[in-house]
Formats: sequence, C-alpha cells, structure tokens
Amino acid sequence: MLPRGSRVRTRQEHALAGRSGRRVRAGLIVVHSVQTDVDGPPRAGFVVGRRVGNAVMRNRVRRRLREQTRSRLSSLPPGTAVLIRALPEAAGATSADLGRSLDSAFRTVRSPRPQRSARSG
Repeated sequence: MLPRGSRVRTRQEHALAGRSGRRVRAGLIVVHSVQTDVDGPPRAGFVVGRRVGNAVMRNRVRRRLREQTRSRLSSLPPGTAVLIRALPEAAGATSADLGRSLDSAFRTVRSPRPQRSARSG
C-alpha cells in the first residue's frame, strides 16, 4: 500500500486529476496528471474498471499497479497528482509489463509540455 500522504483519496482529487491536466496513454494504462498547488509529495490514485475483468482480476491489476507505482512515484515533481487508469488489456499483463507502461507514462508527465503555436489565418 502507498503511504497515506502519497494517495489521491477524495472524490474531488480524483475528479481534478481526471478532468483537468494532462492525459497520457502508455501501453496498458492511461495516466491523468495535474500539478496542484499543494507542496507535498507526488500522489497517485487508481481506477480499474469492470471492463478489466471480474473483482479478483481487478484487484490483482490494482495491486500490481500500486506496487509498481510505489518505486516510481518519487520521480515525479512535488505536488503532482496522478490518476492511473488500467485498460482492459492490463488483465493479462505481468507486473513488468505494467512497470514499463508506467515508466513510459511518467517520462512523458515529467517532460515539459510543447508550446502550441498560434495559427494565423
């Protein structure tokens, strides 16, 4: 389990991360990230829907994601809130596969956003 200070716990925090900020699809997962004004450690929440499988499969995927996230969460900037959503393909994935997807997503979350150019016309 993640330490209490490293968890996205409330409905409002889940909604903030899910509706605003940046969305990155990386293999077996989608990561929603938002930089909050809280000056604490990075925090993570998990969403594993019914399309992933039955309750046993969803809990297995959630446990694997949580364990893989624990060692990688400190690589994110302070105040970052991420919501990690498992896609249905995650049901058949190994922990290493999930870890590779997290590495890819977190690499994108850490990178600065490209500036959009204004179109003239």
